[in-house]
Amino acid sequence: MQPTWRKPAGMFAILALIVAWVILVASFSSQIAALAWPLQALIYFVTGIMWIAPLKPLLRWMETGRWRE
Repeated sequence: MQPTWRKPAGMFAILALIVAWVILVASFSSQIAALAWPLQALIYFVTGIMWIAPLKPLLRWMETGRWRE
């Protein structure tokens, strides 16, 4: 098998996605800190899982070269 450029490009895209997501969530930290702790925990739990959603098509593209099945 011949290595493709998609895997390194995809890895950099994943890292960029994570950094952008962290910056976005951290920019709202002062507003989130004003909320009650159970709501804070829920927000951080949900945002901690949400960044995974765009990874499925990106990983599929890295493997197959197609965005959709």
